[in-house]
Amino acid sequence: MKQAIIFGAGNIGRGFIGQLVSESGYEITFVDVDRPLLDALNRHGRYTIRLVTNEHTEEVTVGPVRAVHSGDLDAVAEAVGRAEIGATAVGAGILKYIAPAVAKGIERRARDGMTAPFNLIICENLHGAAAIFREMVQAALPAEFHAFMAAHIGFVDTVIARMVPPLTPELRGQDPSLIIVEPYKELPVDRDGFVGEPPRIVGMIPFAPFSFFTDRKLYIHNAGHAVLGYLGYLAGYEYGYRALADDEIYFQARGAMEESALALTRKYRPAPGALLANIEDLLRRFGNRALGDTILRLGRDPIRKLALSDRLVGAARNALDQGVIPTYLGTGIAAALRFDHPDDPVAHELQARLRDRGIEGVLADVCGLSPDEPLFGIVVERYRASGGRGISC
Repeated sequence: MKQAIIFGAGNIGRGFIGQLVSESGYEITFVDVDRPLLDALNRHGRYTIRLVTNEHTEEVTVGPVRAVHSGDLDAVAEAVGRAEIGATAVGAGILKYIAPAVAKGIERRARDGMTAPFNLIICENLHGAAAIFREMVQAALPAEFHAFMAAHIGFVDTVIARMVPPLTPELRGQDPSLIIVEPYKELPVDRDGFVGEPPRIVGMIPFAPFSFFTDRKLYIHNAGHAVLGYLGYLAGYEYGYRALADDEIYFQARGAMEESALALTRKYRPAPGALLANIEDLLRRFGNRALGDTILRLGRDPIRKLALSDRLVGAARNALDQGVIPTYLGTGIAAALRFDHPDDPVAHELQARLRDRGIEGVLADVCGLSPDEPLFGIVVERYRASGGRGISC
């Protein structure tokens, strides 16, 4: 049976990539540190994914699978040595810890004369993740194997859009391998990152230039979710789907997404209607009550989400670059600056900076904007016009 290795058996590794790879005819080796989860996967040789929408629930069995602890370098290297495809879904901060194990597996492939390509799909929320991880692995690999890696090992960027809610302690106690997800199954990947031809994986879409998909995910999906979260918080909602049912919030979130879509249409010239269809699909998925996506999750860490190239300011600047006035995106940025959720310490820090530095200082320090930029004035006007918790265009 074809072999795959997935570093990280969490929400994305087990809840998304594992399903696609298994449905493509691979046996999967998961690498993780969660002993109860590893034991459950090895005991059963399979696990259950529960696909949920507002209309129905379906359970899918994923298998065969096995699991090894990331600390067992020999076992990990052996799995890398025989795998035909791989993925990481460990979190950007953990990549440096798995790089030595990947390097050891590559060395083993070289010593065994395995010249068949081995491509790793890097499923991390990190810009340029594939190139960054390649450098980490190369630094851990003896120099005599660098040419082998360049010729036979691919590092592939992707963007992950499947939404996975946290599992309740009660459900995890019943079955630590269970995972609940939405049915969405699209996995765009960077065609140029592969060595050799990309393998046939269910839902995988090789594409170049890949920046189209990274921009679509950040400036439409993530931006829309953020605007929904921040406006929903100011209106007193607890869940994203409840905020989406508020007509005013719905149209403002949709407006922000459409501003980005128009800018990306001008920039990339995709097929007519493609981005509008993407917005319709996203709004339907945002309304999935079964996911229980909270306003806190959508809005938390506003300092990161307000950064110069991130989902809000980055989307608005991209819109201006393409001749689109970011009216709704500007409203979303102003709403983010009002986010003071009691359970988010980063929100508290943002509010402290606003008290100390004022709106102009925060736009400079947090958002990286200069006073002579058009967006600076748009956001200041929207923020001051709100004067309180309610913001509308």
